[in-house]
Amino acid sequence: MSKNSKVLNLKDKISGNEVDLSLCNLTEVPVRELALFTKATVVDLSCNNITSLPPEFCNLTHLVKVDLSKNQLTCLPEDVGNLVNLQHLDLYNNKLTVLPVSFSQLRSLKWLDLKDNPLEAGLAKAAGDCLDEKQCKQCASKVLEHMNGLQDEVDRAREKRLLREKELERKREVKQREREARDKEARKQEKAEEKEKRRREYNAQMAAVAAREQQKKKSEEKKKKNGQAADKKVVVELTPKPRRSLIGLMFKLLLLLLLGLAGVAATCRLTDLQKETVCVPVNIFVDDSLSWAKEQEGVVRQLVQNLSSAAKEFLESTQTSKN
Repeated sequence: MSKNSKVLNLKDKISGNEVDLSLCNLTEVPVRELALFTKATVVDLSCNNITSLPPEFCNLTHLVKVDLSKNQLTCLPEDVGNLVNLQHLDLYNNKLTVLPVSFSQLRSLKWLDLKDNPLEAGLAKAAGDCLDEKQCKQCASKVLEHMNGLQDEVDRAREKRLLREKELERKREVKQREREARDKEARKQEKAEEKEKRRREYNAQMAAVAAREQQKKKSEEKKKKNGQAADKKVVVELTPKPRRSLIGLMFKLLLLLLLGLAGVAATCRLTDLQKETVCVPVNIFVDDSLSWAKEQEGVVRQLVQNLSSAAKEFLESTQTSKN
């Protein structure tokens, strides 16, 4: 069946402001079709096989009277309280046990029938017997009062739950702040320890540098002292050497002179040149010297010894200089 045929059939069911959909073997409420006819404020859905009302049914706020008796309803939508204009509601002979808490918002409700439903004890007591018009009006009033009490309990429970959640949230925030504070303090302590570690390392490095500088300074001072001592020793050792060199030089010259004189004397004495004019004074000098030497034999012997010692010392000093 198409949508147009449903609309057409629904139009056939409308009489004035009433829509009669009873005994149509319906299993669901044609909410979309009913929403198109806002002037139809009275709907009869009795004697069908409807087991539940869709949530969209609560948007039919133009409804004033609804008959849902003799169906298979086990519950009503949670937002049934949105039907603010509803004054008459027939739920006779269904399978309802409870009503949604929002039922308390049906402040326009004046007539209600809940008999022949397996209601829970408190709701059944508030609903009463609903055997006549007066009892159905009392049922509406008392059920609304009962549902208001339930609404208050729900509100209080919700408020308590919100308070508990708020308290839990506050505690979580406190714990979070404490944890953040501990983490911050731990990071601060860690940074301080790291800084102290770097400071100790820096001080150790500076101390090592200072120790090396001190050791270097001591080493330089020691070298300087050793150098000064060595210089003094060298000066001490080298100071007499010029004298020895001068004495040696004089001794060498004297020795050369003596050797030269001896050579001349030997030449004039032992060769054919002894009769030459040049050699005559030499030979005379040699003869005089030999005569004198014989007279000064002891002195000559001592002089020879001195010359031998001097020659020996000269040779030793020469050998040392070469080494």
